[in-house]
Amino acid sequence: MEQFIEFNKVKKIYKMGEVEIEALAGVDFSISKGEFVIIAGASGAGKSTILNILGGMDTPTSGKIMVEGEDISAYNEKELITYRRYDVGFVFQFYNLVQNLTAIENVELASQVSKNPLDIEKVIADVGLTDRKNNFPSQLSGGEQQRVAIARALAKNPKLLLCDEPTGALDYETGKSILKLLQDTCRNTGMTVVIITHNLALTDVGDRVIRVKSGLIDSVTLNETPMDVEKVGW
Repeated sequence: MEQFIEFNKVKKIYKMGEVEIEALAGVDFSISKGEFVIIAGASGAGKSTILNILGGMDTPTSGKIMVEGEDISAYNEKELITYRRYDVGFVFQFYNLVQNLTAIENVELASQVSKNPLDIEKVIADVGLTDRKNNFPSQLSGGEQQRVAIARALAKNPKLLLCDEPTGALDYETGKSILKLLQDTCRNTGMTVVIITHNLALTDVGDRVIRVKSGLIDSVTLNETPMDVEKVGW
């Protein structure tokens, strides 16, 4: 498979007054195009830092990050804004929807900052929200709000979909349906999907599983036959 993402000796040090905190201590891994990737680890392991740097929301202290042949670790702020705007879709644990916009308006908002957006009505239908598209976030369940957030990310037609604990605020059944939606999106569109989670039970569904521990990569596992989300229990 085509190499899509490469982290090479990536370090991230945060300074808090006189104290330096090493969030990443020299991280190396690669991800192929079109993979469904699980980055797993305990709270504080460094997985969110990896996601933030990969998404262009933060920059490394040292090291190199290549995305589709481009060295994003060398980007200036303007280049990072362009990268976030056109190449990356984000799905967060707590939805981050605009409360005074309907579901479809939230999705439209994202499509307006994209070069090549997908058809909004189709994206809404794909996430199962056609009947709820004119509802405001406060009128939607947690699972429905997360589906709007996923639709918003997909509408941009990004190369890379990054999901930060996307099932963390949801009940078990709703969480499984959201995870299945993300897995199906990866399979059906060829989009590279990266999910970070502290839930090790989810590792069975990933094509590639990257375990993070104490700011380092603990292991990288390739699943030849990833499990279908519907068969996973946690």
